[in-house]
Amino acid sequence: MNLRTPAIAAALASLALAAPMVAAPLSPIPKGTIAVQLDTVATGMAAPDYAINAPGDSSRLFVVEQNGLLRIIQNGTLLPGSALDLQSKVQPPLNAGSANDERGFLGLAFHPGFNDPASVGFRTLYTYTSEPLSAAAGPTYPAPNGATQGYRNLISEYKMSAADPNVVDASTRREIISFGKNANNHNGGTLAYGPDGYLYLATGDGGNANDFGPSHIEPGGNAQNLTTPLGKMLRIDPVNPSLTPGSANATSANGQYRIPADNPFVGGQVPEIYAYGLRNPYRYAFDRGGSHDLILADVGQNTIEEIDKIVKGGNYGWSVKEGTFLFNRLAGPGGVPAAGTVGANSPGSPANMIDPISGPGGTLQYDHSDGISITGGFVYRGTAIPELVGKYVFGDLALRTQPQRADGRLFYADLQQGTINEFLLPQFAAGVLPNGLTVHGFGQDAAGELYALVTNTPSNGTGGIVYKFSAFVPEPTTAMLLGLGGVALLKRRSRR
Repeated sequence: MNLRTPAIAAALASLALAAPMVAAPLSPIPKGTIAVQLDTVATGMAAPDYAINAPGDSSRLFVVEQNGLLRIIQNGTLLPGSALDLQSKVQPPLNAGSANDERGFLGLAFHPGFNDPASVGFRTLYTYTSEPLSAAAGPTYPAPNGATQGYRNLISEYKMSAADPNVVDASTRREIISFGKNANNHNGGTLAYGPDGYLYLATGDGGNANDFGPSHIEPGGNAQNLTTPLGKMLRIDPVNPSLTPGSANATSANGQYRIPADNPFVGGQVPEIYAYGLRNPYRYAFDRGGSHDLILADVGQNTIEEIDKIVKGGNYGWSVKEGTFLFNRLAGPGGVPAAGTVGANSPGSPANMIDPISGPGGTLQYDHSDGISITGGFVYRGTAIPELVGKYVFGDLALRTQPQRADGRLFYADLQQGTINEFLLPQFAAGVLPNGLTVHGFGQDAAGELYALVTNTPSNGTGGIVYKFSAFVPEPTTAMLLGLGGVALLKRRSRR
C-alpha cells in the first residue's frame, strides 16, 4: 500500500501552520433534559478505569483498576480480593502516587468464545498494560527513531482458572504484541472485540505534545505516518496461530497472532493498522445496537476534544487537525502562530480526513472551557433509562487542573443530531459530582446498563467509586401526595 510521502506530509504541515490561532472557539455545552441517578455500587477502590462483562455472563462485572488489579462486582457487590493481580508488573512504570500518570492496567477484553467449550477462545481474556521492558526480547514495535525506551505497552493473553471462575490463572500468560515507549503519556487504553470477531486496540501518538519529540517521525509526526503503529487503530486476531491452522490470515512476524487479510494496509510496514490520524484514543466502544458502529473519543491537546466514528482505512486528522480546526503542530516564523494552537475552523478540509461526528445540530466536539481530557464511554442500550437509548454516554476527566485535577463531568451525545448535553444530576449539590471526583472510565454490563468509574485519589489511594446509572425519580412533594389521595402516606413519611 502507498505510505504517506514526505512531500504530502510537509504540505499538510504547512497548511496547519498557515492558520492563525483561535482561542475558545466553541459554545459551552448546555445542560440537557435527561436527569439520572448515580447509585453507588462500590467504594474504597483506587482508580477504576474500565468495566465490562464476559460474554454470556449476566451476574459479573469485571473492573480494571489502573494500579494493576482486576476486580469483580458480582450481583451488585464488590468481591474481596482480586481476580488478577498485576501490580508487580505495572508498578513501575506506573507511578501510583501521581494522579496524572497515564500508565498502568488500562484495558481488558474477553474472547467472544469465552463461555463456549468448543471455542479456541474458551476461558480466554486479554489485558492491555504498561510494563517494564523485557530482558528477553525487545518490543514487537520499538519506539520510532531508535529513541530511548522507558517501558512498553502490551497485549497479553490469560486463561480463567478451570477450578475457580473468579480467578485468572496468572501462569497462562502469553505476550501477544508490544510497543516501546519514550514518553509517559498517550498510551491509549481500550481493548475490544468487534462484531467481526477481531480484537481492536487504539494507540496514542507516542506522547509528548504536538506529535513531536524524540520518538516522533518527521516530517509530520507519527499519527499520519503508516510506518509506525502509534496514533492508530489496530486490528488483529490474538489467538495463538497454532490453534487456527486453517485461517487465511497471515501469522505475525513474532508468531503470536494473525493479521486480518482485509486490513486496509496489510501490504505496508504495519499491517495491523485499521485506521489512523489519532492523538490519544483512550476509550472507545462498539455500539451494541444494530449498527455496531465503533465510536471513539480522542483526547485533544490544548483546545479541542472530539468524538469520531471509526471506519476501515479512515484518517482522523491528527496532527494536521484537532477536531474540525487546523492545528499548528510547529511554530511559525517568529513563533507566530505558536506550536500547539488551533487555527481556522476547517470542516471537510483537507478532503482525505474524517472530522468528528456531525449532524444537523452540530459537531461532536468541545473546547477546554468544558473540560481537559475526554473520557469515552458507551452507546446506551439498556432499559432503565428509556430516553437515553441510542445516546453516547461519556465524560471529561476534570474541569479544574490546579492545584490538582478535579470536578469531572458527565455528558451524553446524540449521534444523529451532532449535539452534546450535560446530564442533570439532581442528587448532588449544584448538580455536579461531589468531592472533586474525576471521571476515569465507564463500564457496561450484560444488560447494557452503564457505570461511571470515578476517583479523587491517585491509583494508590482509596477514593475510587463505581456508580451505576439509573433513572432519576423525584421525591414526591406534599402537593403531589395530597393530589394522589396520599394523606396516610404523607403521615407515615412525616414520622420517619
